[in-house]
Amino acid sequence: MHDGQNLFDSEHAFNGISWAADRAMQKLIDEEKVRPTIIVGIWNTDLRYQEYFPVAAYEKLPAALKRKIHFKNGNIPLSDAYLKFLVTELKPFIDANYAVQTDADSTFIAGSSMGGLISAYALASYPEIFGGAACLSTHWPLGEELDDKGFSKPFINWLGAHLPAPGKHRIYFDYGTDGFDTTYQIHQEEMDRQMSAIGYSVGKNWLTYRAEGDKHNEIFWRERLHIPLHFLLRNTL
Repeated sequence: MHDGQNLFDSEHAFNGISWAADRAMQKLIDEEKVRPTIIVGIWNTDLRYQEYFPVAAYEKLPAALKRKIHFKNGNIPLSDAYLKFLVTELKPFIDANYAVQTDADSTFIAGSSMGGLISAYALASYPEIFGGAACLSTHWPLGEELDDKGFSKPFINWLGAHLPAPGKHRIYFDYGTDGFDTTYQIHQEEMDRQMSAIGYSVGKNWLTYRAEGDKHNEIFWRERLHIPLHFLLRNTL
């Protein structure tokens, strides 16, 4: 899971509010709703926006929209390098040092906002590594034009062409209906059309959840985290 400092300990979390991801997971395990699972939290850096911004999304933007994207360090996203780190360094370390199943059916990726974007990108880029992705409050607009599908649609179309065919993989999306998240619905509807076109089945290997009244922050992601965890980790597809 991305933004690791926000997952477990409020002392380190943004705004002092954690996702309490360990508690959500333990409750599901205790209730035997999911298989025993560990969560690996990857702390973000001050290049978070650049590292979580999918390269494919940037490359598909027309030049005029590219000029509206401002990165802190250079003029290109660093997400391909970030995902390479996950796949070639972090995962092999976890596989070698912890009692885990190493196959894609037992490996998932998740995050919120820009973390939702990079999770979808990871699944499309490395379907042999990740068996599913949870994308909470996915920041489809990429830039400041939040109601402009010109930012989101090229990448959404790319995902439609590169996500693994329905079968063994699972993907979860959600969005709130209050505050910042109100801008996401029109973009998520585009993604939902792509999911239907690919052949994913709602409730089976794909779920888009509309979180009524939820805003764009850790309080609300904490309250609904059990939904994607259960969807990805339940025993039957």
